Amino acid sequence: MKKEEKGISRRRFLTGSAAIALSGLLTKKVFSQAKDSPPLKKGTRLILLGTGGGPRPNKMRTQSSWVVLVNEVPYVVDCGEGVSRQLVFANVPLRNLRYIFITHHHSDHNLDYGNLMYNAWVSGFKGRIDTYGPPPLEKMTQLYFEMNAYDINIRIPDEGRPLLTPMIFAHELSKDGVVMQNESVKVTAALVNHPPVEPSFIHKPSLTRLMARIPNADRLVEHIVASHTTHIDVGKVAKAAGVKTLVLTHFVPSDDPSLTDEIWIEGARTHFDGKIIAGKDLMEI
Repeated sequence: MKKEEKGISRRRFLTGSAAIALSGLLTKKVFSQAKDSPPLKKGTRLILLGTGGGPRPNKMRTQSSWVVLVNEVPYVVDCGEGVSRQLVFANVPLRNLRYIFITHHHSDHNLDYGNLMYNAWVSGFKGRIDTYGPPPLEKMTQLYFEMNAYDINIRIPDEGRPLLTPMIFAHELSKDGVVMQNESVKVTAALVNHPPVEPSFIHKPSLTRLMARIPNADRLVEHIVASHTTHIDVGKVAKAAGVKTLVLTHFVPSDDPSLTDEIWIEGARTHFDGKIIAGKDLMEI
């Protein structure tokens, strides 16, 4: 693995929604494609792959992940469980994977980090994947390949696949500012107390119902309230940031059917009068 900078706490890294500056896009092809790939589409798209918060799987929302496509090159942010399958549902070819960003090391943000790289490889990826995130990203990357070495080493000669580990370059981040830049995209990071991709949203009245459903709920609720932004306060954050459109994601609780889009939006509307979108899995913006 290629080692970069070190020294940041694993709970202090954020690649925020406002951190990706997608300006001055070039029209030329930046990355080579497989011969059978369709022509690159110019422009920028955002797809919310998973909008749920928390480690427990549920039927309503997939764990945290989203992808920005710039000229059809995917920049994946966070790898909650199911990210590979969600990319397939979103018609984003796994073999086109080039960049992965991990905001922090909670399992609902990194559980399928290694699996995403592996699945890109078995889907025909050939090239280079750069990953970015706080320590111990490099060690996590190495340990994943050690855990799966038996399978990987069988598939290389048996299926004629290229070596996987030399394709992966893990970059550990130690400070805020610009963390990655190419001809089309510049990504900056900010340091915060608890790093969600965007502010995470909780609906306080529904936490009582959450406590009744799961064990150790009192400690969990304490963490949720201390580390996330309420659906009302997020409007304050958006207003202070001067954004025109607020996209809500990373919902907690993520599996309460009584929480409608209108409830989330109404709370955010208290302090923000711009456009508000209640995110859903596989929503494209």
